[in-house]
Amino acid sequence: MEETIITSVQNARIKHVVALQQKSSLRREEGLFVVEGQREIEHCRECGYEIVEEFCRECEGTEARGRENTTMVSPNVYEKMAYRGSTEGMIAVAKCKEHSLAKLQLKENPLIVILESVEKPGNLGAVLRSAEASGVDAVIVCDPLTDMYNPNLIRASIGGVFSVPTAVCTSQECIAFLKERGIKILTAQLQDSYEYYDYDMRPATAIVMGTESTGLTNQWRQAADAHIRIPMLGRLDSLNVSVSAAILMYEALRQRRVNNE
Repeated sequence: MEETIITSVQNARIKHVVALQQKSSLRREEGLFVVEGQREIEHCRECGYEIVEEFCRECEGTEARGRENTTMVSPNVYEKMAYRGSTEGMIAVAKCKEHSLAKLQLKENPLIVILESVEKPGNLGAVLRSAEASGVDAVIVCDPLTDMYNPNLIRASIGGVFSVPTAVCTSQECIAFLKERGIKILTAQLQDSYEYYDYDMRPATAIVMGTESTGLTNQWRQAADAHIRIPMLGRLDSLNVSVSAAILMYEALRQRRVNNE
């Protein structure tokens, strides 16, 4: 049987994938998102996500050729679908997962990273990538201004969005969640703060980061058990939030590893 290849960018299925890439409202409404690249798709599947359908750029020797629910597309159609370049000729549509606080399963003495009102999906993705690398137990996104399946977020996380336990909620809900469990709240801020390496992060700890432009809101500052800062020795007074988060995550990892040696 001859293999069917989609060659028109006006095909309804192709237009649907493009719309999912571009519209967060459609992703929320349908509970679907798009993931690109063989490595990312396999990681997504390994992390328990259901792949609804896959599209493969017409080429020889592709592993996905002939696999169930995989459709071949011409190069020009693939180019229309792809959000980024160099994605190994594979695009998939997958079902979103629920990211609720109730579903978070935390171990004893957890390390949690919290981001308030994160706006740039690339920054959130980069934080998730660092969280995956440093062994953070969970990332909680409070009052978000982007959705968890934005294509820029998925790309920047290199699949960390699939494997790092995450929750999305309001700041008020998150503060109550942490207080109920006796998890210490450390807010990253310049005012009235200790240098980050002077605070013990070995007990159950939540590191809270705000936006680069306005920082944290007062509700987090008031809820904090301690305020910490990264020393700024130059003329600028802030780092990219993903860089700041990575520094603090790895300091917590350092302290915990020293404690276990």
